[in-house]
Amino acid sequence: MPTKSKTLLALACALAGTAALAQTAAPAAEPQSTLSFNVGVVSDYRFRSVAQTSFKPALQLGADYAHKSGAYVGIWGSNINWIKDYVGATDGSTEVDLYGGFKGEIAKDLTFDVGVITYQYPGNTADKVLVNANTTEVYGALTFGIVTAKYSQATSNFIANPDSKGANYLELAAALDLGNGFTLTPHVGRQSIPNQAGNAGDYTDWSLTLTKDFGTGLTASIAAMTTDAKDAFYKVGGFDNLGKNALTVGVKYTF
Repeated sequence: MPTKSKTLLALACALAGTAALAQTAAPAAEPQSTLSFNVGVVSDYRFRSVAQTSFKPALQLGADYAHKSGAYVGIWGSNINWIKDYVGATDGSTEVDLYGGFKGEIAKDLTFDVGVITYQYPGNTADKVLVNANTTEVYGALTFGIVTAKYSQATSNFIANPDSKGANYLELAAALDLGNGFTLTPHVGRQSIPNQAGNAGDYTDWSLTLTKDFGTGLTASIAAMTTDAKDAFYKVGGFDNLGKNALTVGVKYTF
């Protein structure tokens, strides 16, 4: 009897140890949601290759919340100069973007992203000169492998341009993994702004961005960009064409 009891006890301990090991080795469950923050600086803040800080540096902050269902929301902000320098308004030195959307998989290597974004310029007085600078867009994107195509359309006037509802931007980009944390991204886009004399606000932009991910939340980038933006629309007074050729550098930390 004692021998049998010891055998049963040893077997029970072995089974318990095996269960504990299995529990330890089990992969961690996917989190329901994630919340991240980012802070960065750029030598020249460009939006669709058009300067937003009159070719000066910008400090940028953001936060993103993502649910495992694919839903996400975020906020992002930067200093800007164009409302005062190019529109001639007395106030408007900050941009705050609020956005939300949904991402999902359609098939292997094919994903989608749809959402809405509003570009807010708190306290801007562009309406005293043209129209209010605040802008809202809806967007949709498809990514197949390394290539992404995205379409955005304004549901309001577009960044202080009168009668410009329906302005749209179509873009195509590819993310080329070079290894060792380096990614090369060629990009081309076409901005159209309706009801502007001679379609002067329409332009095409091209850019090439090299990004280095250091694996600690820190990334650095260098980008070369050019546009065919017209002087008649994108150049004012003593300020140069906002779409002129540029080479920009930036760093960002995400945590």
